[in-house]
Amino acid sequence: MSEEQLSGNEYRQQRIENMNKLAEAGFPAFGAAFERTATLAQLHADFEEGKAVKACGRIVAIRKMGKMAFAHVSDGSAKFQLMVKKDLVGDDTFDAFKLLDLGDIIGVEGDLFITRTEEQTVRVNGWTLLSKALLPLPEKFHGLTDVETRYRQRSLDLISNPEVMDVFKKRTQVMKEIRSFLDGRGYFEVETPMLQQIAGGAAAKPFQAHYNALNIDVFMRIAPELYLKRLIVGGMDRVYEMNRNFRNEGLDRTHNPEFTCLEIYQAYGDMRTMQELIQSMFTHLAETIFGKMEFEWMGNTINLQSPWREVPYHDLVREHLGADWFEKSLDEAKAKAAELEVHVEEGADFKQVTHEIYDKTIEGALIQPTFITRLPAELVPLANACADDPELVDVFELIIGGKEIAPAYSELNNPIEQRKRFEEQAAGDASKIDEDFLSALEYGMPPTGGMGIGIDRLMMLLTGSDAIRDVILFPQLKPKSA
Repeated sequence: MSEEQLSGNEYRQQRIENMNKLAEAGFPAFGAAFERTATLAQLHADFEEGKAVKACGRIVAIRKMGKMAFAHVSDGSAKFQLMVKKDLVGDDTFDAFKLLDLGDIIGVEGDLFITRTEEQTVRVNGWTLLSKALLPLPEKFHGLTDVETRYRQRSLDLISNPEVMDVFKKRTQVMKEIRSFLDGRGYFEVETPMLQQIAGGAAAKPFQAHYNALNIDVFMRIAPELYLKRLIVGGMDRVYEMNRNFRNEGLDRTHNPEFTCLEIYQAYGDMRTMQELIQSMFTHLAETIFGKMEFEWMGNTINLQSPWREVPYHDLVREHLGADWFEKSLDEAKAKAAELEVHVEEGADFKQVTHEIYDKTIEGALIQPTFITRLPAELVPLANACADDPELVDVFELIIGGKEIAPAYSELNNPIEQRKRFEEQAAGDASKIDEDFLSALEYGMPPTGGMGIGIDRLMMLLTGSDAIRDVILFPQLKPKSA
């Protein structure tokens, strides 16, 4: 009976029967390690007719016909055709081969040749079963298309959709190339605590846990910033961390509670130092890994060729809301927010209303790479004030495709001013103030440029992915019962 005629648990039962028959024929279901000549992609690249090879992979297609069978196997690098003939492998071995199912993982020995249809092929003279698949691949390997199932069963997604495998290979390449790029510029990769007694370095709701050995509450880090700055104080001039951050907040197309962020700090630098760094890094990644400067993302064509636009926050607001916006009253601002269907909290002041409008309507309209600079000081408590206006801070937010990809600061290194800002942020709760960090600052931190880059959003851009879950191997999901 074919698999098309089976349903439910019958698939598995038939495969178990085949497994038992294979074992009786001398092909146990779960074999030992198999030493292959090369990956299937390497066999294609270095193809030489007549060359003896050992190859292995998962069966993704199979045609059994009389005294000959053809199959395609995949090892994650490529697919390769196999030809098995009864007169080459013998009756018993050939009959056993016909008991194999889609999804089974096998190793083969043979030589390379090209078929009459000009396909590179292994002519098999021996094979071994390495792992029996007891469940069938989805849709006869035509692809796993249900989005929810793809995220919950990433292993099947990777098997069924080669383009998904490519996205995650590209992610690995990007992270490796970022490290190489920064290492080449004299930065040191470091590691900082993921469990922290004070959740600092960003304004976000943390995940909380309890450390039994010390009987204290701890937090999963929301950012590594305050620890990395301690290293700058200690004399490590250039540091970076490819870190995992955790924020107990919402799930949507561009947010996951566990995410990857690259944080970089350079002593004796500033926001401008970080501007040059990120432009150079992004164009390097685009050229080196993807071989292009234009990317399609969320319906837009984005060009990473520098120079990128730079515009002060207040000028951008005036562009969208009118040259006289900052002369308007609070009531007029709230009326505009209502017109734009932007919700503002009760009791919000003019600056807060303005930023809500900016956040919900203006930022999303910035498609090409844009540095938003000179932000209001109250939005960024860890940055230096602009030399010409203490109400503004010397920072940028890099927006691409309407999404924030990276903020960067000329870091605040005045411990007295830093304490003042922490106290304002803590709103009377002294336990939220990191006294150890403030003490480190009092020993003196040089002028410093710092930056955070959202790796997941960067990968969305570079791979044209519409959802953050498409670039995270195991994204957070609601329980099936929810």
